[in-house]
Amino acid sequence: MKATYVRDLTPNQEAEGVFLVQYKEVRQKRTGEPYLVLTLTDRTGELDAKMWDNAAVVADSFDRDDFIRVRGLVQIYQSRPQLTVHRLNKVPDCDVALADFLPASNRNPDEMFAELAGIIRGIGNPHLKALLAAFFADGEIARQYRQAPAAKSVHHAYVGGLLEHVLSMAALARLTAAHYTNIDLDLLLAGVVLHDIGKIRELSYVRSFGYTTEGQLLGHIQIGMQMLAEKLRAVPGFPPKTRILLEHMILSHHGALEFGSPKLPVFPEAMLLHLLDSMDSKMETLRHNIETDSRVGGEWTGFIPPLERSLLKKEQFLRDEEAPPPAGPPPAAPAPPVEASAAQAPLADQLTQAWSPKS
Repeated sequence: MKATYVRDLTPNQEAEGVFLVQYKEVRQKRTGEPYLVLTLTDRTGELDAKMWDNAAVVADSFDRDDFIRVRGLVQIYQSRPQLTVHRLNKVPDCDVALADFLPASNRNPDEMFAELAGIIRGIGNPHLKALLAAFFADGEIARQYRQAPAAKSVHHAYVGGLLEHVLSMAALARLTAAHYTNIDLDLLLAGVVLHDIGKIRELSYVRSFGYTTEGQLLGHIQIGMQMLAEKLRAVPGFPPKTRILLEHMILSHHGALEFGSPKLPVFPEAMLLHLLDSMDSKMETLRHNIETDSRVGGEWTGFIPPLERSLLKKEQFLRDEEAPPPAGPPPAAPAPPVEASAAQAPLADQLTQAWSPKS
């Protein structure tokens, strides 16, 4: 286990540690001398870094996705920590543990995969159940589905993120299908499990998160359609119209043409799949950005491009709020109800008559 993580760095102190290079650029000062602009990461976060001096000496000694040991001063720049690097050298891959550098789900992957298997076992439609079983009987698909992130950077961007996202959507699917009685829950759950299946081949997640060549050329929707066609051949007698519904759900789950959906959702399960996907991804984006915002002080995060806004750190906003002192002594407990006496009965009768509708 490495000694120093991004989350442990303290402003205005010297720091030394091993980090993964997520971004590297050589720029020029006004004097014409080069300097390095870096983004360094580990499983706890990312850190902006700059090396102003001796950049020409080390610039060619490492590249993006390499591990480097750096020593420098942590400072605050524009309300965010930034490392001014004084010394830098590349670290061999054999000297690091990859688990220290890739963020991962807090949930146990075996438990999550067992939960997924339970969802598949609970599907009543025999054709949909057989199709999902065919997908996860493929050992390579099962392995990748357990590990893949749900996105490169926006939401659930960590090892196991895709599986966690799918399980969250499945829980929401059960709740909403119980409310909207025209929903076929088996069809909706099959769409939940398969809507992002193409991401296991679209995304790379060996060192840092990025896109495979196949992912850049085709995208996860097209890859998912290909994977569906391949597995349907292993399920003889699969109903052709149900196949079309599943294909439409994969094609339309982004919900809008401008968001990458080739088609718009046009039946209830497809629309609900899109809405659950959007809700779960946005709520995770909110959680992650509020919890990991590295700005020092203040009640707002920086601007979050996917959400097109800054976010309020609600807990910090409420932290100093004090409950107003009571205006006086606490109110007395109400007296227990008293049965009407015989002397009160005539008055009760009069009130009843007074409020009775006139004939």
